[in-house]
Amino acid sequence: MNTQQQKVAIVTGASQGIGAALVEGYRKLGYAVVATSRTIAPADDAGVLTVQGDIADPATAERVVAAAVERFGRIDTVVNNAGVFVAKPFTDYTAADYATVTGINVAGFFHLTQQAVPHLLAQGGGHIVSVTTSLVDSADARVPSVLASLTKGGLQSATKSLAIEYATRGIRVNAVSPGTIRTPMHPAETHEFLAALHPVARMGEVSDIVDAVLFLETAPFVTGEILHVDGGMSAGH
Repeated sequence: MNTQQQKVAIVTGASQGIGAALVEGYRKLGYAVVATSRTIAPADDAGVLTVQGDIADPATAERVVAAAVERFGRIDTVVNNAGVFVAKPFTDYTAADYATVTGINVAGFFHLTQQAVPHLLAQGGGHIVSVTTSLVDSADARVPSVLASLTKGGLQSATKSLAIEYATRGIRVNAVSPGTIRTPMHPAETHEFLAALHPVARMGEVSDIVDAVLFLETAPFVTGEILHVDGGMSAGH
């Protein structure tokens, strides 16, 4: 396949869990992938370029986009997967918590997406998809999480706003809103509690989120969608 014709996806938070699985998922779709996180190691796969960096830093976004264009010649999709979740009572959040969560969840999304959009437009369109959390739509007293709702809720609103702004220019913008997913982020001893938060009484799997993102990737008439993959959390309790 001519490199210039191969579609290219950028995936943030790509070193483990959902992000690492998304890299594999896009490769199976035939995309080249630029994978970024603070700790990511070089890839054995020639179709995967890894870029280390803190996504909260605007310079990382610039490096990731420049690397994609230099190595693969184009950008078609941006997957804003990087996120941090700090569950604390509201008055216990520290200035450092606020800076970390807003930096990764909001600034990371903003800078990378803004840098990438001109390259999507140059291809005649593309796709931006972000991973949020169902706590945005369904707050739960058992999981105090104002910073998650403040930041990921902002992403959900921005998803709709961008979808409409770019609707006639070929860029689709969507989000996947997960419940709690079984990843290395959650210690095994918390699984029973986390499973019980979902009406279906179990946690989700990484594959559930990857499948949802790839559905949106291949759904040309879907834009501005917040796809809940949350075992019924957003429907009620």
